[in-house]
Amino acid sequence: MKILVATQKPFAAVAVSGIREILEGAGHSVALLEKYAEQSDLVAAVADAEALIVRSDKVTAEVIAAAPSLKIVVRAGAGYDNVDLAAATAAGVVVMNTPGQNSNAVAELAIGLMIFMARTQFTPATGTELEGKRIGIQAFGNVGRLVGAKAKALGMEVLALDPFLTPEQIESGGARPVFSVEELYASSDYVSVHIPALPATIKSIGYDLITAMPKGAVLVNTARKEVIDEDGLMRALEDRPDLRYVTDVMPDNYTALQEKFGLRVFATPKKMGAQTSEANVNAGLAAARQINDFFATGNTRFQVNK
Repeated sequence: MKILVATQKPFAAVAVSGIREILEGAGHSVALLEKYAEQSDLVAAVADAEALIVRSDKVTAEVIAAAPSLKIVVRAGAGYDNVDLAAATAAGVVVMNTPGQNSNAVAELAIGLMIFMARTQFTPATGTELEGKRIGIQAFGNVGRLVGAKAKALGMEVLALDPFLTPEQIESGGARPVFSVEELYASSDYVSVHIPALPATIKSIGYDLITAMPKGAVLVNTARKEVIDEDGLMRALEDRPDLRYVTDVMPDNYTALQEKFGLRVFATPKKMGAQTSEANVNAGLAAARQINDFFATGNTRFQVNK
């Protein structure tokens, strides 16, 4: 089978070497498309590919239509909104992600962003401590649990909301369950967001939820920018001068937010939650192993377009 590894932002060299070893060791051939300039380069490269590994690359309907032999796409990472699932499903292409491989990197960044804001972006101004504060975790999956564990180690009280988990499962992860998003926001000095961008969640975090947070609260978003109602965020920060927002996914209105609110808002220059050497390698190798298993046994455990 021909496997194309297509990455505008390439894997680390050690990850590429490991991917080759895993796939070629199973008898597959590997082609690399790295740092490509145009989407048309990806469309051309998939013409004879039977499997595709990507990072944040856009696997559009056009890409899928250009790959008549394609059987599987693996997104090396947790999020998969860069893949057109409907087009893949219609073409009979299996789409997988690699859950858990980037989780620790994202969790560490979330905690780092909290400290950064607590210490007023490391300016000389007097800051605050995380110990004794409450953190509410919105979605208690792989990343959320790690954020909770790290926050607990810092002396924070951990609350969590996840509609897909029982209270007992949340408690087993070291958090106190809450039963509504309104309760989570109203009870938390910090809210760490880990929900996906789905029709039900897009712009779901807006003025009402944000202004329900306690005095001096901080909203931390390392998920997707689409889940934030940016107009609502702007109004909330206007009406509540004590609130702050920090994110790993730059808002479309970030320039206006910065000009208006200064040190009360911060966004990383690019999404960097998974940008560690360890996560880079882990996700790439996991993608290669999943492709091997899919072709050898038909395993679709991590399929996301069922």
